[in-house]
Amino acid sequence: MRPGSPWSAGGRGSKPWRTWDNHGVLISDPEQIVLEAEPYSRLSYTWHAITSELAKPFGWDEELLARLSGEARSKVTFTIEEAAAQVVKLTVVHDGFEPGSGLAEMVSHGWPNVVASLKSLLETGEPLPV
Repeated sequence: MRPGSPWSAGGRGSKPWRTWDNHGVLISDPEQIVLEAEPYSRLSYTWHAITSELAKPFGWDEELLARLSGEARSKVTFTIEEAAAQVVKLTVVHDGFEPGSGLAEMVSHGWPNVVASLKSLLETGEPLPV
């Protein structure tokens, strides 16, 4: 990665990085910042992608949306380690939440689904159905 690229530490993403597709809802997040980027081993970035558009498919009311939108950015870190010949271990840590965070509760249920779908994609070529 070249310094200053969207995937280097401190780099702000180009359009593809700043735009998330979350359950079919495109979310622009121009403040997304890469904190660490070590090719093939580690990626860490800030995260907070709560919008009114995202609230609709999940059925969030205005009160919940306001509470979640008001939470501080958190941090997501992916670490890949070699576990054996042709076997890797993926660790996902999503931290930096304030005590009592509603987002922390939500992502603790979401990440296992994301990782399971990734595993299915890598093994079969198809992600799990949403």
